[in-house]
Amino acid sequence: MPAAIGVGVGLGALLLLSLWKFQLGFAVFVAVALAQGAVEIGQALRRLQMHAAVVPIVAGTFLIVVGSYFAGQRDVAPASSTSILLGAMGLTVLAALIWRMPGGQEGYVKDVAASLFIIAYVPLLGAFVSLMLAGENGSLRVLTFIAVVVASDVGGYAVGVLVGRHPMAPRISPKKSWEGFAGSMVLGCVVAVLMVTLTLDAPLWVGLVVGATLVGIGVCGDLIESLIKRDVGIKDMSSILPGHGGVMDRLDSLLVAAPVAWLAMYLLIPGG
Repeated sequence: MPAAIGVGVGLGALLLLSLWKFQLGFAVFVAVALAQGAVEIGQALRRLQMHAAVVPIVAGTFLIVVGSYFAGQRDVAPASSTSILLGAMGLTVLAALIWRMPGGQEGYVKDVAASLFIIAYVPLLGAFVSLMLAGENGSLRVLTFIAVVVASDVGGYAVGVLVGRHPMAPRISPKKSWEGFAGSMVLGCVVAVLMVTLTLDAPLWVGLVVGATLVGIGVCGDLIESLIKRDVGIKDMSSILPGHGGVMDRLDSLLVAAPVAWLAMYLLIPGG
């Protein structure tokens, strides 16, 4: 537990400092985290005899995330952030398809499927953080998104440990309970309302919508990663983060919530 707390505090401090003072550094930080997540999933899929093109996926992840960030800087961008995102995604997919060609026809479809799964799951979903940064008050939008998802995890864990009795998805994640989900929803919505009203100058109801939506999808993200780990037969994606497991064990909820957070704030808060 002390190691887990220390790592969490350290990562949180780095995230806040880069968001406040050095947004390019934050974009690179996100790209590094997503690249490590892609490597972890690639290693996990090898247990199913699926060999993803990890090298072009990692390179493409940096192109997608950092490129989208630069495109969001309106005073220097030759194209929109969405154009850069789509172009970089297409190039990454093509690179993965070509990378596998020298291996021949045996297992080609299975290996390519692994590559496309990783590309869609990790850099594509993670790139929506760059799109949030590109909006008005981008740092505050990203901070709101992260704060709500983290609050959901904290509320769910605390209430689940204390009073959790009724399993939510016993075949996927036996420790996740409906009581914990209620704790996630309450704390997540409280943090969303505070962030949206105090920092983004939006109505209270917007905070409730953002909070409820991100909590619900964030829990789905946690369950999705649990399904992947159960299918490949592992407990954690890696041991790179003491007390936490792998990077993907921390990104699971955030990744799935990122596009929903971008869309919700784009539609409901002016300047997205």
